[in-house]
Amino acid sequence: MAARKAKETVEKTTTASTKPATKKQAVSGKKILIVTSELAPFAKTGGLADMAAAMGDQLTAMGHDVRIVLPYYACVKRNAGAVETIFDSMCVWMGKSEIWCSLKQTKTRGGATVLLIEQDSFFDRPGLYHDAAYNDYQDNPYRFGFFSRAALQAAIDTGFSPDIIQINDWQTAPVAAYLKTWFWNNPVLSKAACVLTIHNVAYQGTYDGACYSWLGFNKDHFVPQIFEDFGRVNLLKGGVHYSDAVNTVSPTHAREITAPYGGFGLAPYLTNKGNLFRGILNGVDYSEWSPESDRLIPQKYSVDKMAGKAVCKEALQKAYGLNVDPGVAVIGLVGRLASQKGLSLVRDVIEWACNAMHVQFAILGSGDPDLETYFGALPAKYPGRIGSFIGFNNERAHLVEAGSDFFLMPSLYEPCGLNQMYSLRYGTLPIVRATGGLDDTVVNYDEASGTGTG
Repeated sequence: MAARKAKETVEKTTTASTKPATKKQAVSGKKILIVTSELAPFAKTGGLADMAAAMGDQLTAMGHDVRIVLPYYACVKRNAGAVETIFDSMCVWMGKSEIWCSLKQTKTRGGATVLLIEQDSFFDRPGLYHDAAYNDYQDNPYRFGFFSRAALQAAIDTGFSPDIIQINDWQTAPVAAYLKTWFWNNPVLSKAACVLTIHNVAYQGTYDGACYSWLGFNKDHFVPQIFEDFGRVNLLKGGVHYSDAVNTVSPTHAREITAPYGGFGLAPYLTNKGNLFRGILNGVDYSEWSPESDRLIPQKYSVDKMAGKAVCKEALQKAYGLNVDPGVAVIGLVGRLASQKGLSLVRDVIEWACNAMHVQFAILGSGDPDLETYFGALPAKYPGRIGSFIGFNNERAHLVEAGSDFFLMPSLYEPCGLNQMYSLRYGTLPIVRATGGLDDTVVNYDEASGTGTG
């Protein structure tokens, strides 16, 4: 049954595949500035990195002039290879103080230009947002307030006059406020429209109000309608207020977070945007995630030639120390080990399932230290039946998608999710909760009719 449904799943998602756009598709090229705190493969903790990279490459292929601005993290220094220095020193004025940084440049795989803000006291650290114990860096509002301001300075100093500025989550939400209050008549920036994409509304960048004056905004803007949040500063709320348009990553999630008491407190502010707030379903970069062309799996396969999936399953079992058995159901799980992702639900039943059912588990992820400890210890307790890799490894992520029979996403809430769409493409049946983008992308299996994709 699983093999038959896997083939049907690949068939149903093949038609959704998109070929890379060509420059002929663009009606007229626009100048687009994307400001993001993550960008695959340079710096990644979640789907934001994949989205930013895919969107930048796609827009570039369509003939638009794209600049993606990213902090020059320690991991970017490792992953980006050789970079070009544009400015050895660039002054960023924060209202009461000036901070100096350097500006470097590289390219994405698809040819989009990436501008890197180098300021080692803020960004040369082991993690993007938190330390090894998963504690947020205490100066995060200063780090990303500076980054938001520096992104606009990079555009000014390079003479890049964007038509559209696309920003992402709380880390870059201050861009909209700087644009509308500081640079509304700047000759380089004044014509730009700003769109904010909310990837996870639970994370709003809410910090002690003491950081507000350092960011350089007028005290008149520290009000509940804009930045103020019960005496604290809420960076995402300010971004919602000042952006020309706001979107989130699936239609169902947009409805969920504008329902009464939704959006972790932001529902009324999102609702106030009217038709300037909407849900747009995430897509998949099929040049990266497709079993017909995937360079990271041991054998390629397609809807018409499925034999390669069995080869991938065996390779996955070996890589995770699982018993090699083509007849056992392998359930894969890739993602952040966090409560939002429903890992507490898995923790409650995984040992029962392992003892009561003919299944194996292949787990890849990192996050909450308690969950890391629990899932990291399971292989020793259930040798040959449970394998886990604590951390992130892109090649392993591809192998789990290709080699598993089922993919588990029990998220308590999920703005969109990408792995369920990867799974559909790889003929790996997704098991998901009907929430957010998971409900938008997975059709529930109907045993009577044989229809459905997960």
